Amino acid sequence: MTDAANTLETRRQATLIGAGAVFLWGSLAILTRLTGDVPPFQMVAIAFAVGFFIALIKWILCGESVPRHFRQPLRAWALGIVGLFGYHFLIFTALKTAPPVEANLVNYLWPLLIVIFSALLPGETLRTRHIAGALVGFAGVYLLVTGGASTRPDTAHLPGYAAAFLAALLWSSYSVASSRLENVPTDAIGAFCLVAGVLSVVAHLVFETTVHPSSGEWLALIALGLGPAGGAFFLWDWGLKRGSVRALGGIAYCAPLLSTGLLLAFGAGTLTPAIAIAAIAIVAGAALAAGDMFGR
Repeated sequence: MTDAANTLETRRQATLIGAGAVFLWGSLAILTRLTGDVPPFQMVAIAFAVGFFIALIKWILCGESVPRHFRQPLRAWALGIVGLFGYHFLIFTALKTAPPVEANLVNYLWPLLIVIFSALLPGETLRTRHIAGALVGFAGVYLLVTGGASTRPDTAHLPGYAAAFLAALLWSSYSVASSRLENVPTDAIGAFCLVAGVLSVVAHLVFETTVHPSSGEWLALIALGLGPAGGAFFLWDWGLKRGSVRALGGIAYCAPLLSTGLLLAFGAGTLTPAIAIAAIAIVAGAALAAGDMFGR
């Protein structure tokens, strides 16, 4: 196998690892439901703590220096903290100050923005099919979130919509910028989770009332930290730095589809024609945006 073929195969494998984060994000809605009345920032603080312990256990088992993983460049710290904590702060603000359907729609602009922003990266070629795939994927998400009903944004909720758009802009910018920090190891996500968790505790104490979880809710919170709100960040970072950012942007639209599928599987909804059409559109959009990464 030639060096070029080896490089392509390595990128494919890394992209698939990054796609693992998308599949974990698909479990976010059902796990959040299982946390009961635990408020958002308390939930995220616990999940970030689990994310930190994932890294800490790995460092200890591998005999690595724990302080070494905290010695990262200032720009990496700024990007990691703003990306992890800032995104969750903005999206929760949006969901509290705007109708959830519209806020989620605006938030799901981030995969499209990743595909567009990927054109700024060296070695990435953005073609019409990639933009078309991202747009078809977003159309599928629109059907999925609205059920095909028209939405009429209310100007009274403009601050909430603005927060949702900033969340989408922030996560897409964080993702593309992270791909450029090849010298910052993925293990650094553990350090970022610790600081983001502390900031989430502060936000919880300021804005929320503490709820004492039941044993079942604790299991759901730990699962969140191991999966969509903790462990997924490590997979996403690995994929961004070693795989195709553009392909990951296209694949990311599968997250709300998987989320809806899990909710249906657990009896939290009914399969409708709109959901079926949305599923086809999202899969087709992902294939258009990411297919050339796996087709050669």
